[in-house]
Amino acid sequence: MRPEDLAEIRQLPLFRNMLQANFAALMQAAYAQRFPAGLTLIHQGERADFLHVVVEGSVELFAYWQGRSTTMAVIQPVGTFILAACIRDLPYLMSARTLEPSRLLLVPASDLRSIFRNDAEFAVSIVGELAGAFRSMARHAKNLKLRTSRERIACYLLKQSQLAGGADRFVLQVEKRLVASYLGMTPENLSRTLKALEAEGVSVKGQTVTITNRARLMAACPPDVLIDGPDPDRISGGVSLPGPALLPG
Repeated sequence: MRPEDLAEIRQLPLFRNMLQANFAALMQAAYAQRFPAGLTLIHQGERADFLHVVVEGSVELFAYWQGRSTTMAVIQPVGTFILAACIRDLPYLMSARTLEPSRLLLVPASDLRSIFRNDAEFAVSIVGELAGAFRSMARHAKNLKLRTSRERIACYLLKQSQLAGGADRFVLQVEKRLVASYLGMTPENLSRTLKALEAEGVSVKGQTVTITNRARLMAACPPDVLIDGPDPDRISGGVSLPGPALLPG
């Protein structure tokens, strides 16, 4: 593991406040590995042997049942998954696969649990991370259950604009099929709804989003802090998609 990678991992909220000796021991037991795109790293139902830290690339968390599949989150550097299963020593509730060639750090779950019991600040950080992930999941469930597909898309694009510093033009960082799955709809439904939303003040060409009438778009789906957030502290393993990229100029 490169020193610069360790420095980035050390700054994650999960590891930031733990004793240096315990962090060094945890990293000593961990190992880094490169994976090709499209590789399934873990399967739902398997016992959680490792906490995964995404150092390079990106990883999709997804779940499936009766032939249906849904995207739960996309993790980018530097981010972790799946903490709750590791701490509880229980099976993964989600699967994970690489979206592109990726490099991950694998931290043995048994070492994670051992240090959790002996490092008070690390334990506090774990509780904070799990609480943040719970709130992220609760917001996502409210969004899916309380809003129509049209409202979900409008609010998603408004939130992306907010993450881009209020920009009216930005580029989605994940494919639209992942956005559709994350928002609980088919790619075809997403395309139809995006077309219909042009009359409400937004245009989407490829991955590029242009908000042409912010007031009308906000009227289509008024943002709600209890659904859309944000909470002040970043978590690395919540239910979310990556934020947008700004266009040059």
